[in-house]
Amino acid sequence: MSAQRKDAVDAIIEQWAAVRPDLDTRAMEVFGRIYRLSRTMGDRMEKAYAPHGISRGEFDVLATLRRAGEPYTLSPRQLSATLMLTTGGMTGRLDKLERAGLLRRSPDPHDRRGLQVTLTEKGLEVIDRAVGAGLAVQTEALAAMDDEQAGQLADLLRELLAGAQGSGH
Repeated sequence: MSAQRKDAVDAIIEQWAAVRPDLDTRAMEVFGRIYRLSRTMGDRMEKAYAPHGISRGEFDVLATLRRAGEPYTLSPRQLSATLMLTTGGMTGRLDKLERAGLLRRSPDPHDRRGLQVTLTEKGLEVIDRAVGAGLAVQTEALAAMDDEQAGQLADLLRELLAGAQGSGH
């Protein structure tokens, strides 16, 4: 590792090495950086979405509907499952997005007890602008790597995620 590339995680690892040289801190190096990267990019994404009047959580709801394709409609249950949110958490987001005119809830014509959540035209415009803004922020951060490095990192993170979720080899 070059001196110019040392970061806060390196300092933490060096401190552990001084007081507990018996520890293998490789996992701490990896997950410490993943955590810090997630926090940094999360903050940047919030700033990218703010001019569009939405938060990261609201972006997730709108983006899920957008990715569903026309007619941009899902049930609250499908949204909750995709976003790993409780129904209570989902209800709060849907209420706010509906008040902002970005989506509408309507009865499900196939299930009298069910609802459908659909992007409005305004919601479609907002999510299309916001996804572009978010990708620009992510692309800028990824510019520290060349295409091959970025591809390798994506592959390695996919493997790590699968292993952490218990579905790895």
